[in-house]
Amino acid sequence: MKHAAMIRSPLASALAFALALVACGPRPAHARCAAPMRMAPDSIGAASLIQPAALNRMLALPAARRPALLHVGFKVLYRGGHIPGSRYAGPTSKPEGMKALHDALAPLPRTRTVVLYCGCCPWQDCPNVRPAYRAARALGFRNVRVLYVAKDFEHDWADAGLPVAKGE
Repeated sequence: MKHAAMIRSPLASALAFALALVACGPRPAHARCAAPMRMAPDSIGAASLIQPAALNRMLALPAARRPALLHVGFKVLYRGGHIPGSRYAGPTSKPEGMKALHDALAPLPRTRTVVLYCGCCPWQDCPNVRPAYRAARALGFRNVRVLYVAKDFEHDWADAGLPVAKGE
């Protein structure tokens, strides 16, 4: 299964590139595509992703400039290790997690940067980050970022030597 997931990513990239060529047709290199490809509703664009090291740098900013950091995964994972300063909002693949996310976001100004993360599993399989991203955007937040966790929180954050808090 893991081997198939690793193959899927390069194949998906190649397919996206081929579709872009078809959508744009033959054009000079400087010309823009008249019909840009639309992202799938469940996709999160590269501009909305944040890498672990970049998020860690943001968390070193003065408190007033730090993003609101919400864990949208499972409680057992949050207790086992989470990013210091993050707030548990619950798995947004479940109705109670979605309600908790809404409750966590409700008091925040819509201009505030919000960073969402889960880390339960490889990025392409995560059931929580995409619904959380869509919900935050639907609530009017325009600067929503999602921590890119390629494999899982332990591998991409903790094993990289980035700070981890445990417990509630």
